[in-house]
Amino acid sequence: MNELISAPATWTASMESPVSEHGNLWAIVLAGGEGVRLRSLTRRLYGDDRPKQYAALVGARSLLRQTLDRVGLLIPPERTVVVTLASHTRYVEAELRGAPRPHVLAQPYDRGTAAGIFLPAHWIRLRDPEATVVVFPSDHFVLEESAFMCHVADVARSARHRPEPIIVLGAQATEPEAEYGWIEPGETVAWTPRGPLRRIRRFQEKPSQELADVLFQDGCLWSMFVFAARVGALVEAGHHCVPLLHDRLTRMDLFLGAQHEPWAIRQAYLFAPTANFSRAVLEFGALPLVVSKVPTLTWCDLGTPERVAGTLRLLGVSTSWLAS
Repeated sequence: MNELISAPATWTASMESPVSEHGNLWAIVLAGGEGVRLRSLTRRLYGDDRPKQYAALVGARSLLRQTLDRVGLLIPPERTVVVTLASHTRYVEAELRGAPRPHVLAQPYDRGTAAGIFLPAHWIRLRDPEATVVVFPSDHFVLEESAFMCHVADVARSARHRPEPIIVLGAQATEPEAEYGWIEPGETVAWTPRGPLRRIRRFQEKPSQELADVLFQDGCLWSMFVFAARVGALVEAGHHCVPLLHDRLTRMDLFLGAQHEPWAIRQAYLFAPTANFSRAVLEFGALPLVVSKVPTLTWCDLGTPERVAGTLRLLGVSTSWLAS
């Protein structure tokens, strides 16, 4: 089962270099997942239950390290925020040792991807109210990293000026995968140097297989769960879509960046609701959202052993566990 956007056999690396044109561009790297579906594989490779983002599954670097290196092509560590769980501290510290250090926000409890995104959004807004942020998962593989980050740079520039609160990156679907989010693009609302921005007519998070078949036949896109937004608009989206979570996070704002920040985050999370960002914000349909389709890339969300194996086979990599 191929779940990759496969590059042509004649592909050669892009010589482009993504360049941030302003000092207000920040990155949020999501590293708080437990990676349960890959636990059997990481346990076999490392002898422990480390989440997948701290494992080197494709290449010599962990997925988190690959993500940080990729993000660093555009956004420096001092404007990068890694969001993790307090229980992951030893893995995070091992990954960051000996390299320029990003900011790290450790969540005391797992409250879902909504909290994992809105916590750093509040934190960044306090420091840089005019910031534009780009959100990245830490468990994806991208072969053509420079070309991908050039596309991200264009989308981030557009996000600074668009009235829509969020621009989502979408990928051409190659099969009816029911474990991905799906985007039905609508009319074109603007153009970037790399293509159109299109209204999101419908967002469907992890549909039934029957619906995924229909979405695939209709030419809908996979959500890459990478998106850009003005930080103020992102925080306001939280207020609109998950008001109880927004209220809990707002209570800690006065303490962020101060001595009692960890205590304030713990208090906020004690009674914060658990919410999935894709379902609560993107699928909710209450906000005008747009999508930018990425070019053909070798990309995969490494959420299952089958996807990891498919990526390694595509790259021509042989491992002992893959053969067994």
